[in-house]
Amino acid sequence: MATIRSLLIAGVVLVGIGCLSGCSPIEPDQGSLPPLPPSNDLQLQTISTSLNSPVFMTAPAGDTTRLFIVEKGGLIRIFNRNSSSLLPTAFLNLSGLISTAGERGLLGMAFDSNYAANRRFYVLYTNTTGDIVIARYLRSAPDDNLADSSATVLLTVEHSAESNHNGGMLAFGPDGCLYAGVGDGGGSGDPNNNGQTIGTRLGKILRINSDTGGPCNNSNPFFVFGGDAQLVWSFGLRNPWRFSFDRVTNDLYIGDVGQGAREEINVSPAPNAGRGLNFGWGVMEGTLCFSPASNCDSTGLTLPELEYPHVGSGCSGSVTGGYVYRGQAMRSLSGTYFYADFCLGFVRSFRFQNGQAIEQTEWPLLSPSGGSITSFGEDAAGELYITTIRGGLFKFIPN
Repeated sequence: MATIRSLLIAGVVLVGIGCLSGCSPIEPDQGSLPPLPPSNDLQLQTISTSLNSPVFMTAPAGDTTRLFIVEKGGLIRIFNRNSSSLLPTAFLNLSGLISTAGERGLLGMAFDSNYAANRRFYVLYTNTTGDIVIARYLRSAPDDNLADSSATVLLTVEHSAESNHNGGMLAFGPDGCLYAGVGDGGGSGDPNNNGQTIGTRLGKILRINSDTGGPCNNSNPFFVFGGDAQLVWSFGLRNPWRFSFDRVTNDLYIGDVGQGAREEINVSPAPNAGRGLNFGWGVMEGTLCFSPASNCDSTGLTLPELEYPHVGSGCSGSVTGGYVYRGQAMRSLSGTYFYADFCLGFVRSFRFQNGQAIEQTEWPLLSPSGGSITSFGEDAAGELYITTIRGGLFKFIPN
């Protein structure tokens, strides 16, 4: 997940977003967060605190009774909203197939847009050798609270050298293609220049045909290059820890974790929504030169709509990308994009308008006790949630 640091808490090793290995030395007090106007109009409703390192939450279209929670250790759990309880049996158990070292694990899940009819859903995990796998599973025909154990592997991305920067997000785009976020391969400073190399799947957002695992169609921007480049949609990413498409505008929002100085949010408007864009890593970290450290050439690079500095030493910043709110419970916030930081514990928001991040706001009551926000989640109605590494799932509600 993003850049992840092992945390020893209450005698249990928990994995959170920070710097696990090979990161640049961080000097204390290197920056301070720009203060934002606070709002207490939202608060958290506790859904569950009994999960095991949850890293994502989602729901099938039209399913208002269940929430599906992805646990890093390999389980997908179901929370039944009618009974307000976790089902005792996991929807799917992949614990025997995965490595959970460092940032590895079961990291992402997406339901097919026609899930109710075809029973298909997709997962992204790191296998026992550390490679990234995207696989298709089916919901059980007789029991919609269970998945069949057999799978169709669509794609495997070699990633065995380092345990960090696996990405992990899966999402269907408005074009019906399956998009996948993949980190740069790990280590410090992208030593193999994967982010800027079109012919590798690392450091990219990939656009995939969910039937075949190949390119979604020949409109992928580097299709004519052949090979791995055929799958590449966007490049120049370090570790895109959660991206999403706005349900109304189809704009693409990407939270990309920085190295030692900057965290960033990239926004790419529809209809292209990231097509062929170079987001700059590892030439640049946010709007700062990275390699070279000065006088870098930013020609042709797409710089972030929003960035913020690391603060202090240790786990000093690690962005968690979120969603544009499109629910019904808080209609005045429609069009507001929420994001968080695993290390710093905040939840913040902005609106994207005329190419700018406006109405930037901090939400103190959405910062859970202990912080460590691993992901946002969105239910079938567009309401928002967060998960925390210590086992929590919380819903945004009006205060």
